[in-house]
Amino acid sequence: MKTERVIPEPLEAQLRNDSYYKAEQAFSKLIEAEDLDRNLQSYSSAVNTFETALSSALTAAYTHGEGTEVDHRFIQRILYRINRLNLFWYDDLRNYANERSPYLHKIRDQIETVWQQWELDNFDIEAYKRLDVKQALLDRFAADLEPPLSSDAHYMREQMSLEGYRYLLAIASFDGLIEASRLSRILGGAANEVQATLTKVLLEEYGNGRLSRKHSTFFAQMLSELGLSTQPEAYFDLVPWEVLASINHNFLLTECKRYFLRYNGGLAYFEVAGPAAYRTYLAAAQRLQLSDAAMGYWDLHVKEDERHGRWMVQNVTLPLTEMYAAEAWQMILGYDQEKLMGDRASEAVVRVIRQGEYTQPLPVISIK
Repeated sequence: MKTERVIPEPLEAQLRNDSYYKAEQAFSKLIEAEDLDRNLQSYSSAVNTFETALSSALTAAYTHGEGTEVDHRFIQRILYRINRLNLFWYDDLRNYANERSPYLHKIRDQIETVWQQWELDNFDIEAYKRLDVKQALLDRFAADLEPPLSSDAHYMREQMSLEGYRYLLAIASFDGLIEASRLSRILGGAANEVQATLTKVLLEEYGNGRLSRKHSTFFAQMLSELGLSTQPEAYFDLVPWEVLASINHNFLLTECKRYFLRYNGGLAYFEVAGPAAYRTYLAAAQRLQLSDAAMGYWDLHVKEDERHGRWMVQNVTLPLTEMYAAEAWQMILGYDQEKLMGDRASEAVVRVIRQGEYTQPLPVISIK
């Protein structure tokens, strides 16, 4: 999918100087090739350039454990570009020519195998298996409903500039403009109360079928109000690898039904903890005296996610604890993993905001 590039030129220059830039360009040639697998031999040069770089990045990031931000960013960008083929973007149908490519799936699995183990090394899996799952869930819900403000939250509420707020929206738009799309991947199958509740969450995220009420519409309005592009993925090059990792992680959990419990644990954290984060963004916008349209998405989410959080507790995670007693610990793992990756991503976003808000203003887009 071709998108309008709106990243500031100095940052674009940094990407071009990146040692992985040529490798990602080679991958672009492969993923956009007509009938890639049948003609793979014809792209041997691009394959060699890309695979050599990928092998180096994976070794640096996950084997030696000393990978740089550049290593992680390259890996997560490649993985995202494969994963996004699971969604429909209303673009040229030829962009999906390699949607089920064995080669792309091999690359995806090559990355996920070592990356996911690296992520799981943060957790004592055996300890999770010994938990009282119901009590552990209730304890986490209580703690995360109204968490104390972090230093980053204080910064956004009290100091972040208007340009910093524009950076926040630009990065958040990467997911906000296609919100809940991954949730849709787990809704098929046998009917029960859990499925019904998850469907209600999805329907509310999608405005109950009304585009004007869809949550992404409110996000697009915020972007327009501040002169930012409303095109999905327009700010791809601004997105830190930590944010991409969270997105890619959720692609994995929703595409593999074996991870259904982990996904729902993670979704429970997202819905329970979300309102606290949105209140911070809302407070920042109010301090900056922005219009209602420039903050409407946050206000909507504070109200709706409080309800979604209750649904996830009462109608999803606790029933699943009864349905899958022996495996229910996976929900706690999913919950804690989503929290860890979310906190890591939030810290990375604030770093980008701080670096960019006073030095690299984002271009103002004329919205027609």
